[in-house]
Amino acid sequence: MSGKPVFGAFNQGTKPTIACFNQATVPLGVDLDKLISAMQKYVDNYVVPVWGSPAKLQKSTGFLKGAWAIVFLDNADQAGALAYHDLTPDGLPISKVFVKTTLEDNQLVSVSASHELVEMLVDPAINIMTTGPDPKVMYAYESADPVEALSFKVDGIEMSDFVLPSYFETFHEPGSVVFDHLDKVTKPFEILAGGYQIIFKNGKWSQVFGSEEKAKSFAREDRRQHRSQQRELSREGKLRPSQASFATAA
Repeated sequence: MSGKPVFGAFNQGTKPTIACFNQATVPLGVDLDKLISAMQKYVDNYVVPVWGSPAKLQKSTGFLKGAWAIVFLDNADQAGALAYHDLTPDGLPISKVFVKTTLEDNQLVSVSASHELVEMLVDPAINIMTTGPDPKVMYAYESADPVEALSFKVDGIEMSDFVLPSYFETFHEPGSVVFDHLDKVTKPFEILAGGYQIIFKNGKWSQVFGSEEKAKSFAREDRRQHRSQQRELSREGKLRPSQASFATAA
């Protein structure tokens, strides 16, 4: 890199295209075409009505010019994985789904992919924070982390639960409105047993967990190249464009 800062403006009044391509060597556990179709319905029918963040998902063989991206990789150590850095070659949002790591954790790839998708749509630059119940803490605008253990089916494929804008609004009384799609959260900023919240306090990022069990499982996870780890890079202006080339055809 030249050392010059890269500035991004991700919402220019157009619907982003998200290139979805598979570089993993292990099976996804779900047909990629069916997964993309289900995630498109997940966006259109569930995410857009509450978050107003549309997108067109497109299967591809690699990055597409001017498009965001979701790339499926084995894990952070896969040969060539570091070529898929924190942004696309155009400096646009990218989400990485680590297939082998996900399956080893007894999780579904479809849930991990939809989790990354909804969070990327809500906070594409990984830089939105808000005040909350603790006045000394800033809370990351991560829309799936607090409820990440929950999912629901779209066309028979499990998709991640996600919180609604009301979740981040402390003025709501408990039980007064719906706070997540599955209506399991009862009040603003509640973290369910299988979830967590990323916070910024005393100049540092950390996590608050919904249960001791979640804290222990989180400590065992390989978080390298995960979106949550990019928040510090985003704050410091150190997100790196991908070195991988654009696809010649979708």
